[in-house]
Amino acid sequence: MPALPASTRLAAFAIALPLALSACAGINRLQGDVRPFDAPQPYPVAQAPVAAPAVPQAGDGGGSIYAARSGKGLRLFQDNKASDVGDLLTIVLVESTTASTQAKTAVAKKSATSMSVPTLGNAVLPGLSASLGGDRSFSGNGDSAQSNKLDGQLTVQVVQDLGNGNLLVRGDKQLRLNQGDELVQVQGIVRRADIGPDNRVTSDRVGDARIVYGGRGTLARSNAMGWLGRFFNSALAPF
Repeated sequence: MPALPASTRLAAFAIALPLALSACAGINRLQGDVRPFDAPQPYPVAQAPVAAPAVPQAGDGGGSIYAARSGKGLRLFQDNKASDVGDLLTIVLVESTTASTQAKTAVAKKSATSMSVPTLGNAVLPGLSASLGGDRSFSGNGDSAQSNKLDGQLTVQVVQDLGNGNLLVRGDKQLRLNQGDELVQVQGIVRRADIGPDNRVTSDRVGDARIVYGGRGTLARSNAMGWLGRFFNSALAPF
């Protein structure tokens, strides 16, 4: 089969590239502009020492009611704090970050060389003088600033008891509003000691925290850059 001319191959590539990029953009838009995290993998559980079972004494009718039992311990007093798998607690979102970076560079170099008119005895040799000069400079300036703030509340569920006083929690909230959806997701590790009397804990005390907030739908897509703009702002752009 004869090879296609270079102009034909170039035209076919120019047609296929926008189609491929538009297909990728269509997939991204179907998935939405915000992608939630995957479900957290189980963490290793700290093994607490197991107490030896109590030996029933003669005449106690088969053992005391305070004897150690298998399973969960006896709780005479218990508050509303989340402690077991399936319990709910409220995460108070108090995320606030600010970052600022500034860089400035200036480099300059200048050199000059000259040679006067040489003489031979008492005779001057004109036309042999020369001079050389060079000047080089570079100046660069960069400035970047970013700030983020997220307030709100989200109730999550305990998905694993790590056995060392820590709980693995996860929860999300999906709101279907006009012309779009809103998604809030939080997952991470919470200490029981950080949970307040009202069964709340602030997000800055969540370890290994993963927080997602964003939207899907028409409004989210209207604020997103198009596929051609993303191509020219990517590492594949030749300019």
